[in-house]
Amino acid sequence: MKKVVTFGEIMLRLATPSYERFSQARQFIATFGGGEANVAVSLSNYGIPTDFVTRLPKNEIAESAIMELRKQNVGVSHILRGGDRVGIYFLETGAVARASKVVYDRANSAIADVKPGMVNWKDVLKDAQFFHWTGITPALSQGAADACLEAIKTANEMGVLVSTDLNYRKNLWKYGKTASEVMPALVEGCDIILGNEEDAELVFGIKPEGFDSHHTGGDVDANEFKSVCEQMMKKFPRAKKVIITLRGSINANHNTWGGCLYDGKTLFQSRRYDITHIVDRVGGGDSFMGGLLYGLISYPTDDQKALDFAVAASCLKHTVYGDFNMVTVAEVEGLMKGDGSGRVVR
Repeated sequence: MKKVVTFGEIMLRLATPSYERFSQARQFIATFGGGEANVAVSLSNYGIPTDFVTRLPKNEIAESAIMELRKQNVGVSHILRGGDRVGIYFLETGAVARASKVVYDRANSAIADVKPGMVNWKDVLKDAQFFHWTGITPALSQGAADACLEAIKTANEMGVLVSTDLNYRKNLWKYGKTASEVMPALVEGCDIILGNEEDAELVFGIKPEGFDSHHTGGDVDANEFKSVCEQMMKKFPRAKKVIITLRGSINANHNTWGGCLYDGKTLFQSRRYDITHIVDRVGGGDSFMGGLLYGLISYPTDDQKALDFAVAASCLKHTVYGDFNMVTVAEVEGLMKGDGSGRVVR
């Protein structure tokens, strides 16, 4: 089976216990996470070979991150070593009407200093079926954006499919370029494009008419996003599929969750899950992407099933603490078949 290669940053995640605010916390729960690493872990849990490419310093914190990736059966042989620090993000988990908060401490992290030519992409992408990146990586630095573009072009030349999660993070674009300036050249080389109800608008100015993503009341109509998918395909004609995740936010603990997939002809829609008691929504989009890539690989002629797998996998992620989606194919397929009772398995 061919592998999936992902490229991005893995960070130390420091989260307040329970629902404590930053000002209350006297200790933090330490784990690791990051968009592209999260996707690699999901795929490894589903039995898909993976390689995660990043740059990390030579210190004990970086070694701990690599050990965690190895534990999850993610390939680490192409990780570059160098730089001074591992990026950190702090998480305060919200509740009911109080939103969660993320504070980044990742300036001058090791991957921010990556440059084109540092990674032998032809070697890395040998025997790969997919190369996956997100909009977080080019937001870190010009060098990271250039290295990502180098990888995309190499994948295109080698016939490796390229997927992206647009993942717009306004607080990361600080090196003098905007997402709207940098992202088009990268997305032009993508075969699979994933975004949420805000990404296409904030990066490319593409939006459904009359839709306010901040006031959904839990009701998000997939049909409203067909025009977004059509506009994305017109702007990026290489794209074979455009996928939108649909999150209806009732409050911090209660969301509706679904998605739609457009292949240029048909708009496929998933069932809508009502997630009433969210444990941890961080990494929800990454778990969707991991599930989608698994679905596209495992059900190559059934886009509906691939979409359904992605949505169910991500629904389950909302019940798992930490960035990584620690669920199995059997569990996802069980939910797809309607088994959401949560009964004890003996």
